[in-house]
Amino acid sequence: MADKLSYTYVIVGGGIAGVTCAETLNLLRTDPNDRILLLTESSLVKAVTNVVPLGKILNRFDVEEKSTGELASANNIDVLLDQLDTIESEKNLLKTVSGRCIQYRFVCLCTGARPKIIDKAKGNANVIGIRDTESVEEFRKRIDTASRLVVVGNGGIASELVYEVDGMEEIHWVIKDPYISSTFVDSGAATFFKERLNNKSGTEKTIYKRMRYTEQEETGAGNKRGAALGPDWHRAFDIQKHGDDASRNANKVTIHQSVEVEDILEISTGLKILLTDGTTIECDFVVSATGVVPATSWTGGCDRPFKLGPDGGLFVNWSMETSVKDIYAAGDVCYAGWEHAPHWFQMRLWTQARQMGAMAARSMAAKRAGEEIYQDFCFEMFNHATTLFGYQVVLLGRYNGQGLHDKYEVLLRMTPGLEYIKFVMVDGRLQGALLVGETGLEETCENLILNQLDLSPYGDDLLNPDIDIEDYFD
Repeated sequence: MADKLSYTYVIVGGGIAGVTCAETLNLLRTDPNDRILLLTESSLVKAVTNVVPLGKILNRFDVEEKSTGELASANNIDVLLDQLDTIESEKNLLKTVSGRCIQYRFVCLCTGARPKIIDKAKGNANVIGIRDTESVEEFRKRIDTASRLVVVGNGGIASELVYEVDGMEEIHWVIKDPYISSTFVDSGAATFFKERLNNKSGTEKTIYKRMRYTEQEETGAGNKRGAALGPDWHRAFDIQKHGDDASRNANKVTIHQSVEVEDILEISTGLKILLTDGTTIECDFVVSATGVVPATSWTGGCDRPFKLGPDGGLFVNWSMETSVKDIYAAGDVCYAGWEHAPHWFQMRLWTQARQMGAMAARSMAAKRAGEEIYQDFCFEMFNHATTLFGYQVVLLGRYNGQGLHDKYEVLLRMTPGLEYIKFVMVDGRLQGALLVGETGLEETCENLILNQLDLSPYGDDLLNPDIDIEDYFD
């Protein structure tokens, strides 16, 4: 057995939550004897870069792959390539799959989530999930020899995949909802996006020019769990089909709405997909992008059971503490078990992974120093910025009326091909906003949601294009 290691802080997981937690701890560290270890299964980790404030809370950022060596040298932390096996919380001890023993003062579990592959796949090698860099690489290999693709799912990854893939003869998009991209937008915005999906020949894709790292071949590499893709992930990959017959696939996307996959059959030419409405589709392979489940499979190896949320995530309080002493959790693996602010709710997104990772770091550092802290202001209001179908998309507060029990009204402004703005109002006060395009309204909407100003006197003029509400309310 390897020698016992000893660290003040051990962070498990090299995704956005884990790396943010480690980097934040490094900034907060006041005692040079406090040591930080990042335990990760992959030699590639995800780090947040190019943070651009869009408001008091809201930020837009990129997520870049970094080698573990680069992360360690830049942040004065140690990185160990290994996998968590068991936790002996009574002894403050972690054991890894390779047999290492790690003594800790605090642990933060940032093991993320794993893709939920559609039930009917039954381990079929021609059904792949897309969640991390490695799975995108697998997808890239397959499209060069394929002409017919089925995408199942209706979230951000599925939406961008359908929009960005080029050169396929047929793309079939199977969604269980009545309209596309329902994870993020309403039916009106979905119609707005559909115009771009059907007329994308005039749009140009910019590939990020940046350093790329590749995993070295390792025994059992297929069992590793890579970190989740970050925002605008598709811009970092060339997911176009190459070859003489490759062409832009405008108007070749068939959307199958309000259906699910009934069965998947193997045939001589590939796969036959049977949908619940009786439709059959023949294709070369299927991409399953149907959400994630918290990756807590190792928790059976803890000497004390963790309290879990209804979604199977590790139950944490507002300071990101789990039910087990000295163990914290952040990101997709956890369930936000505290009483939420009126305009905040949990969604497993890159933005919240970053915010939770930083909050966990602050909490552990404060506990170490015997100091009292308060929950970060970012948890006062749901906030997320991303890109869909080539547009910037900003989600604030209860942007789809979540939890308002249909007791709200909606104000809309749409300029085809340019912007889609939705305000969710209750009794004249703004509860949420969906901003598609370069609207410039992000900070104004933040302020109006947080201060709950009565906007009744302005009526429908609130979104009158002839009135600059940004100047009016700032």
